[in-house]
Amino acid sequence: MRISELASATGVRVPTIKYYLREGLLPEAERTAATQAVYDERHAQRLRVVRALIGSGVSVAETRKVVAALDEPPADPHELLGAAHAAVTPVVTGERDLTAAQELVAQLGWRPGLCDETVLHAVAAALDALTAVGFTVPEHVMPVYLSSMRDIARAEIAGVPTDSVESAVRYVVLGSVMVEPLLLALRRVAEQVASAERFGEARG
Repeated sequence: MRISELASATGVRVPTIKYYLREGLLPEAERTAATQAVYDERHAQRLRVVRALIGSGVSVAETRKVVAALDEPPADPHELLGAAHAAVTPVVTGERDLTAAQELVAQLGWRPGLCDETVLHAVAAALDALTAVGFTVPEHVMPVYLSSMRDIARAEIAGVPTDSVESAVRYVVLGSVMVEPLLLALRRVAEQVASAERFGEARG
């Protein structure tokens, strides 16, 4: 298909597709002439992934990392997960005391060398942000967070496809980026339901 047909098939404007091509987010098309190129379903699938990532707030630079993981994925599934998370986890700059974060994630089964450092720094940054505003997660709540996270993680990892590396990368990356807003939205609904159950439904 031509670029106009690719745009029609994916709902992405031609100038945007050309921008993604310049940024290296899409593979080069097959040239049929000096000014003509042919695109296929592989381009359409990759374009949908790129669009979903960028539309979810992932930067072009981070999306480029995801594309690199798709094109040259690690052979080991566990390393693949780390690479995918590193690609979509914002880099935390500056020196940071990881002691509290390490103590917390140890309750999830973490030990040195088991996880990508970016996610550990992200936990530390989140804890620091809570401390900065003077908020502490209640003692009876944190164990629930940890238990729920373990259940969610085990269910998600059990669902990682094994038919192909690309399928696994797509599942992990899109699952991380696209599902997290859903988890947050569901948490807010659940909180409002729990609030209504505890305090009574709002009366008009």
